[in-house]
Amino acid sequence: MLPQLDLMMDYEFMRSALAAGLVASVLCGILGIYVILNRIVFISDGITHAAFGGIGLGYLLGIDPLLFAMASALATAAGIGVIAGRSRISEDTAIGVFMATGMALGILFMSLGKGYGKDLFGYLFGNILAVTWQDVWIMMALTGLTVTVVALLYKELLILSFDPVYAESMGLPVRSLRLVLLGLVAGSIVVLIKIVGIIMVMALLTIPGAISRQHFKKIPTIMAGSVLLGWAFVTSGLVISYMLDAPSGATIILVAAAAFFLSTAATR
Repeated sequence: MLPQLDLMMDYEFMRSALAAGLVASVLCGILGIYVILNRIVFISDGITHAAFGGIGLGYLLGIDPLLFAMASALATAAGIGVIAGRSRISEDTAIGVFMATGMALGILFMSLGKGYGKDLFGYLFGNILAVTWQDVWIMMALTGLTVTVVALLYKELLILSFDPVYAESMGLPVRSLRLVLLGLVAGSIVVLIKIVGIIMVMALLTIPGAISRQHFKKIPTIMAGSVLLGWAFVTSGLVISYMLDAPSGATIILVAAAAFFLSTAATR
């Protein structure tokens, strides 16, 4: 695989794709464990699909779709948190409404523009080979922001993840902390959309953390293991997709899924 990796690095788009995947792995490694511990995988999936509405609007207006996707994802995260916390509507109901609305709006907006089928496929399934160095710098900035927030709120987020009732009894702003966490997840989702697409974004956010949690106990160690696994999945997935001329996003996820099943089978 190493000779193939050397050959891949002769291409500029492969270098930017690998850099994007490695940066995204750091982001997923840090946030993924919080997604798992707080059991917000379904919420994150709802935010992912709701962001498609922003993508469709940006595509229709001729403005960078990911800017609208970010706004849509953050608004959805806030909306789910507020509605679930202040109304009689259950959280899963709110998620379903936002998810369906976002996907419907995205399909509607994109159908009004030209080249609908090609662009829809790209956003649904991603294209890491189309990532530019500007995208990589944006990912690095978001990753740096996420690392800073997690470092500053590490103890609070840890207590929230394991025992929100105890966190509330301590006087911690549980609702605000949850909104901050959902906001960080929303930002990471928009970054990952361009790499693996809406359909598979949750896999890259959760699988490395799930595997690492099977073998380690301390949160910092789990995060470090998740980052390393993400690097391995991205690198091997890109090499295999290059060798087989297969879709890179799907190959990365399949490599991660295979590792998850093997780890689960080998773990008591």
